[in-house]
Amino acid sequence: MQIETISDTVHRLILPEQEIILVGTAHISQNSVEEVSSLIDSEGPDRVCVELDDGRMKSKTQKKSWENTDIRTIFKEGKGFLLLANTALASFQRRMGLQTGTKPGEEIIGAAQKAKEMEIPVSLCDREIQTTFRRAWGKSSLWNKCKLLAALISAAFSNEEISTEELEELKKQDVLQSMMDDMAKELPSVKEVLIDERDRYLGRSIFESPGKKKIAVIGAGHTKGVISTIEKLSRGESTPTLDELTVIPRKGWLSGFIQLAVPTLIILLILISAFTSGWDQGLRTFLYWAAVNAGCTFIATLLSGAHILNIIACTVTAPFFALCPVLGVGMLGGILEATFRKPKVRDFENITDESMKFTNWYRNRILHALLVFFFSSLGSAFGTLVAFPLLVAML
Repeated sequence: MQIETISDTVHRLILPEQEIILVGTAHISQNSVEEVSSLIDSEGPDRVCVELDDGRMKSKTQKKSWENTDIRTIFKEGKGFLLLANTALASFQRRMGLQTGTKPGEEIIGAAQKAKEMEIPVSLCDREIQTTFRRAWGKSSLWNKCKLLAALISAAFSNEEISTEELEELKKQDVLQSMMDDMAKELPSVKEVLIDERDRYLGRSIFESPGKKKIAVIGAGHTKGVISTIEKLSRGESTPTLDELTVIPRKGWLSGFIQLAVPTLIILLILISAFTSGWDQGLRTFLYWAAVNAGCTFIATLLSGAHILNIIACTVTAPFFALCPVLGVGMLGGILEATFRKPKVRDFENITDESMKFTNWYRNRILHALLVFFFSSLGSAFGTLVAFPLLVAML
């Protein structure tokens, strides 16, 4: 494979049976938008590949897609934390766009629209965002999951500004590589999934897309990894297939063990108390456990501003849900909040606009349901953490 460097952000990859013009962009940059449009005009490719998946393409081009979403289904499917992470990321990226006057991902959408105008086929070459997050979540330890959520949420609410010049600096590989290295030190499992795996997925998708002359529009941070993947594929070296990169990892034995062990130990402590000190003491132990867990959940749901009936339901059921690994009080809280205060069209339309300020999470009904989900989950988990050592001390 021959590599011709056209500019700092554009590389021409010449392979035996195809030619790929790789465009590395800043996802929020007016210069990137203009550069992509100009290249498609001048090069006249027979296919345009973009760093988007089907779901994100629909969300950006079909305004009605959000309106048809049943938020309760998301909670029932156990995707509450994924939606929370998605919302935080979208909010952060949009804030950067507002500061520079460019919509997030405009150069990607612009490339697809330009190709459509010129009747050039388009390939969506990125992995589904839900798959990426689920793999990142599945490969992270409990501590890393907490750090990931904290980083995403703090990024969404940050007031730090960034100039257009600074955004253009992010297009330089050394700056982005430094950022990636920092991420690798803090969260190596997340860096592997969000960056390394997506590099391989994008590289293979672009390589395998039909066409003799292709323009591929990707984030600048993926350029080095995508070129490396395409080079390996051109030499016939073994790299992970697209199917292998979309498999959701099973929970590790330790995670599954802890999930079962905690409720099992609590039940055992209550039974031991009953057999050694009498059933009255066993009942008092259970009521003590229930009071601590329910109390913490009550405070958390109250702080979240949940509907009064939702607060009562979560408080009453929290101790029982905490003893059942399959269920979660957060799921119940999110579903009930979306039921008692059903989201309106405006809530769907403004979800990323309003998520930039924490106070708006109480006003937007989708964000509020997410807030109730998160707070009730946190309250019950904290209640379990507090009650467990106290139950041991009561024996």
